[in-house]
Amino acid sequence: MSSITQIVGIKPLNLYLYRLVTQHTSVAKETKHGTKESYERLEYLGDAVLGTIVAEFLFKKYPFKNEGFLTEIRSRMVNRETLNQIAVKIGLNNLVEYNQGNKHGLAFKSIYGDALEALVGAVYLDHGYRRCHKFVIKKLLIPHYDLEKVILTNPNHKSQLIEWAHQHKKEVRFEVEEVKNNKHFKEFAAQVFIDDAPIGRGTGLSKKKAEQNAAEKSMEKVNKK
Repeated sequence: MSSITQIVGIKPLNLYLYRLVTQHTSVAKETKHGTKESYERLEYLGDAVLGTIVAEFLFKKYPFKNEGFLTEIRSRMVNRETLNQIAVKIGLNNLVEYNQGNKHGLAFKSIYGDALEALVGAVYLDHGYRRCHKFVIKKLLIPHYDLEKVILTNPNHKSQLIEWAHQHKKEVRFEVEEVKNNKHFKEFAAQVFIDDAPIGRGTGLSKKKAEQNAAEKSMEKVNKK
């Protein structure tokens, strides 16, 4: 309770919600209904709430920017890598439990960012939208985001590659396949082709992440030419 109070800035009312935040599916207990008491459902809710709060924040801060700009900056702010970093900064990583004996580099790469979204969902259910909004703005956005840096930095390797291909009059395409499937996660592999020649291959826990990884490796190669 003291750890959550320090992180969120509000004393928990329903501690059970926050216990769920700390439970990855690899250690979660199974209920009599066959479901696991993990943070996955809270993560789903928190993702939506966080996206709404960030969207409203950007909408008010940049009144003359178009929808495309706002969407892109929001995407950069709530991407998994950024949320992972913030989760560690606020100490949430010290509370999350998972099966370290079966740790898989890709499978557990996004665990802290997922838990952070679950935490937002828990605060929303425990205290309502108004206080959750305050938590996100005061404890997450203002202390941990440099918006000017976010705007100037484009981590979207796929869009960079497509732009490069357009400038050099090249045709680029992605092929994605599922390469592994087990109890806790799916893994995907993406292959990038430029003018039908394979150039970069990447993996990820979603098709989008696999494409980004493949695009990043492809950009490294084309920049060396």
